[in-house]
Amino acid sequence: MTFLCSCLLFVSVSSPVGPPALLPLYFQWYIFYFVIQRKKWVDLAWMITFYVRFFLTYVPLLGLKAFLGLFFIVRFLESNWFVWVTQMNHIPMHIDHDRNMDWVSTQLQATCNVHKSAFNDWFSGHLNFQIEHHLFPTMPRHNYHKVAPLVQSLCAKHGIEYQSKPLLSAFADIIHSLKESGQLWLDAYLHQ
Repeated sequence: MTFLCSCLLFVSVSSPVGPPALLPLYFQWYIFYFVIQRKKWVDLAWMITFYVRFFLTYVPLLGLKAFLGLFFIVRFLESNWFVWVTQMNHIPMHIDHDRNMDWVSTQLQATCNVHKSAFNDWFSGHLNFQIEHHLFPTMPRHNYHKVAPLVQSLCAKHGIEYQSKPLLSAFADIIHSLKESGQLWLDAYLHQ
């Protein structure tokens, strides 16, 4: 692992293409390392079949360089999308120390929803219903909208806040929360 990190660091310092490739290359390798270390042989088999099929499908069409470019662009876009979709429901929430609250109240304090719309459902893969996802983690995501009214009525009955907001407000909340956290860290760093 140290050798790979050294090689990736050399590539990242020695070429303008290096820094953007550093993390995708490292994490692609580390995924395999993790699965092998944990002896998840079925997962490893599925991973290998995916990469073999992907390689055999696109290399004959695009060539090796274009294939690698496509692969890393797709991974870059996928990871950015995943971060925005998952964090819009979590980062803006103010989580404090455990106040010995019941489980449902804790879940509703830790997350919020993004309003239902055809676009929001599609864009987030139905994870705009993050409250329902936390309460019913094994439920198929396309059914979350069906239980949302029941959860809302339960919250209203027991005086628990059920938060839902527009998509762009959720994205803006991520930026504000990160700015606030960054300012706290900067203040702590400067006042040592």
